[in-house]
Order: sequence, then C-alpha cells, then structure tokens
Amino acid sequence: MAVVSNSSGVNWRRLLGCVAIGGLTVAMGGCSSSGSNGDPGARPLPAGMSCQSLRADLNRMDAQGAQSKVEAASQGKGSAEGKAVADRYNSLLNSYLGARCHV
Repeated sequence: MAVVSNSSGVNWRRLLGCVAIGGLTVAMGGCSSSGSNGDPGARPLPAGMSCQSLRADLNRMDAQGAQSKVEAASQGKGSAEGKAVADRYNSLLNSYLGARCHV
C-alpha cells in the first residue's frame, strides 16, 4: 500500500481510516445505548386515531361483551362474527398498548 502524504507529512489514508473507524464506533454505540433493553419504543397511532378514541372504542366493545368473544376465539370456539369482533378488539388493544396510551 502506497503512503500518500503531503508536504506537511500527513498520511491521509491513515487519517481517513481512523475517522471512518471512529464514526462507526460512535454510530454503533448510539444504536446499542438506545435499544439496550430491546424496547423499540412507542409505535405511532393509526391515522385518525387518538389514545382517547381507542380507549372509547375498547370501552364500547367491552360493554358489548367483546371479551367473551376474544376468549372463545382464543379457544377455537365461536362464530365467524365473534372472531371478527375478537380480531377488531385485539387490533385496537395492540394499537392502544403499542402507542403506550396506558402509560
């Protein structure tokens, strides 16, 4: 490997290599510190939804007996309509919890 230097004696290849390694080290350090516990952070809410609207929908579905349909669906029982209700409830709940509305 040829050594490239200027009149001041600076080895530019070596300097650039050190800068690149330093940059990678900083970048990798930033990644490991932000995700050290495996927590990806809060997810964005679906378009047009808020924590309050999700909570209102979940409360409404609770009042209509969605939890029993969720339990039945998890056991492989219930109708197709009950499974659709359970899927909707689970989707809302995942959005609510994923966005950390409960915190």
